[in-house]
Amino acid sequence: MNESYSHFFSGRRVLIVEDEYLLANEAHRQLVKLGAIVVGPTARVDQALDLIQDEDVDAAILDVHLDGEMVFPVAERLNELKIPYVFATSYDPSIIPTRFTGFVFCEKPIEIEHIARALFGPRPQDS
Repeated sequence: MNESYSHFFSGRRVLIVEDEYLLANEAHRQLVKLGAIVVGPTARVDQALDLIQDEDVDAAILDVHLDGEMVFPVAERLNELKIPYVFATSYDPSIIPTRFTGFVFCEKPIEIEHIARALFGPRPQDS
């Protein structure tokens, strides 16, 4: 099935956590073009946690490695709040702790349709 999910970004508040400026800027640009409201972007775990606390967030795109810091505290908070997210990383997926299995790992540069499918498409447990 080749259904497109990118239209689901329209009106959604999407947090971007990415430390590479060009990648964060490109994701921001693509999401705005699809009608999303971008929260951030930010390149720091503490700022991402503050944004989650202070802003409404519907979904998130997380870079795994942020200038020497791992993004996992952000993923844990999103799990607690039941907010969907994906990891966007060029690292080997084996660096992701097993407690985060089931989330899609997207290679960089990100492809918005893959992100949309991961965030808004059917989950394996839904089938």
